[in-house]
Order: sequence, then C-alpha cells, then structure tokens
Amino acid sequence: MGKIISFINQKGGVGKTTTCVNMASYLAVFGKTVLLVDMDPQGNASSSLGISKEEKHKTIYEVIADECSVEDVIVHSELRGLDIIPSDVDLAGAEVEMVQMNHREKILKRILSRIKDKYDYICIDCPPSLGLLTVNSLTASDSVLIPFQCEYFSLEGLSQLMYTIKLVIKHLNEDLKVEGVVLTMKDNRSNLGNSVAQDIQKYFGNTVYETVIPRNIRLAEAPSFGEPICIYDPKCTGAFAYKLLTEEFLARNKDSYYMMEAVRAKSKSKK
Repeated sequence: MGKIISFINQKGGVGKTTTCVNMASYLAVFGKTVLLVDMDPQGNASSSLGISKEEKHKTIYEVIADECSVEDVIVHSELRGLDIIPSDVDLAGAEVEMVQMNHREKILKRILSRIKDKYDYICIDCPPSLGLLTVNSLTASDSVLIPFQCEYFSLEGLSQLMYTIKLVIKHLNEDLKVEGVVLTMKDNRSNLGNSVAQDIQKYFGNTVYETVIPRNIRLAEAPSFGEPICIYDPKCTGAFAYKLLTEEFLARNKDSYYMMEAVRAKSKSKK
C-alpha cells in the first residue's frame, strides 16, 4: 500500500511546490512508482512537470465534482514512474462547492483510496492556505512534510500551521504524522538564515532533515521549462541537494531502495 505525504505550508514562496515536485521526481528516478496530486488552484506543480494549461487536461476538480473518475485524470509525466493529477484555477471554486457535500473533509481520502495501492508514494502539493482543500489533503495523508524557508517571516504562522495539523489529528486523522521539516532557500552567507535554521531545529528537533536546500538559480528556472531539476540540470547544486534529501527520506522510511543501496555500499567497502 502506498504512502501519502502532504507538502504543506500556508506561507507562499517557501519552496513547497519545488520540494514536492523534485522529491517526487527523484523518488521516480530511484525506481519508485509515484503520483503527484496538485491540490493548489495555481497549478504550479502541474506546469512544473510540463502540463500545459492550453491542452485542457481533466483535473482534480472534475473528480471532486464527480464529473469523472480519478483514473481518467491521471497524466503520465516525461519521467518514467511519475504520474500527476493536474490542477487549474477551477479548483478554487471547489472549496465553496465542497462545503455543501457530505463528509466534506474526507472527499480526497475517498478519491485516493481507489488508487493508493497502485503507487509506492503519493505526494500532495497543498495550496498555501489552511482551508478545506488543505484539510482534505491532511485527512487523506499518512504524513506531512513542511518546507520551511530560512527567513524571519517564515516563522510567522508556524503556530497556526501546527494547530491545524493537531486539529486534523484529533478530529479527522489520528494516524497523521509529521514526516519532517525541510529547510529551503538557505543562504549560508546570511547570519539571519543561520539563526532561523537554529530556531527551527530547536522547535522541531530531530524532525528537521539534515539535508538543506540552498538558494539556486537553476531550481528557479526549471519550472518555466516544465521540467524537474533532475532533468533540467541534474548536475547543479539544487539537484544534488534534492537527490540527497530524497535519499534521506527513503532512509528514514527504511525503504527497500535505501536498504539495497546500503548493502551495495557495504560490499564495495569490503573489496
């Protein structure tokens, strides 16, 4: 059975979509079957994987509105093993429509339950808000991954984010876990960035990933070409960081890929 992870932060511009897209991509590179669900009406995860708005793909909105099945909206990406359920601006209206639906917080959970067994990992790119779309994502998920920009204003709203997660755990999904916190856009030359990173590590402890994502122009360029960084520029520092982050994620999950790589490394060291 696949693991569902929500990538969440109600503050925009913290590297949430970039982290979701590139971790999902590297999971596919490592041989995993991965589905990326774009739950953000901006559709940035969709365009980052080459889903053109002009092509008029069916989207997650149509599944929520019960106009088609979830299988009908899945699109194969350029990367083998990585599929995506696209989103567009129509999803913004879904939040209003969902208020009138029965068990409105569990709509996405019911949708993904049909296909969860077909993937090793399902990555949900949540909108930068704490509304019904995000609550649906958290209710459907096994864990939450929080990308966190190394700047002062990123600390604002942290308590509200954690409060929302705790409410979902209490009332809707008692099995939800915090997968981890990823520090993004870090400038090692900045004293402020280092200070914020230290504050986050004090707050979350071992939950914070050791791998830190640096500021990197190639990461910023890749979405405009509709490619994840592993295709756009696999040798840049941003690509190297996301590759390491994904390996750390697999190690924490005791995934079979990591276990096999550890055995290979051990056997090489004996030669």
